[in-house]
Amino acid sequence: MRAPTGAHRRSARVEYLFPQDMAAARQARRLARAFLAGRGHPWAPPSASQVADAELVVSELVTNAVRHGDGDCRLRVAVSDRQVCIEVSDGSSALPRVRPLTAHGESGRGLAMVRHAAQRVDVMPTVGGGKTVRAVLAD
Repeated sequence: MRAPTGAHRRSARVEYLFPQDMAAARQARRLARAFLAGRGHPWAPPSASQVADAELVVSELVTNAVRHGDGDCRLRVAVSDRQVCIEVSDGSSALPRVRPLTAHGESGRGLAMVRHAAQRVDVMPTVGGGKTVRAVLAD
């Protein structure tokens, strides 16, 4: 069955590859912000709160991939007229986990923050090993 004409969604997507380096999160945030705020989209750009949430999600997921992953990490950001989707892939097959929060802990909050900012978070194994964490941001 074919979708009626005009039912397709407009979207744009970008992909970046980062080395296993802690500076990658800062660069990933900057690139994601520039892409989402770009004027090349054929529709209104995401809201300021969506861009801020996307920056947080990108930062946390890339930081986790660099700290706990194996090798380079890949960031994909997709935006449509309805949602923002962020995917980060790394070479480790170890699944991310939310650790118990402590009053004095300075780490372990990243995945919890991602889950709070996102409408949905999925973790999928990738072909050849590794995983992809996908966060779909609420409208």
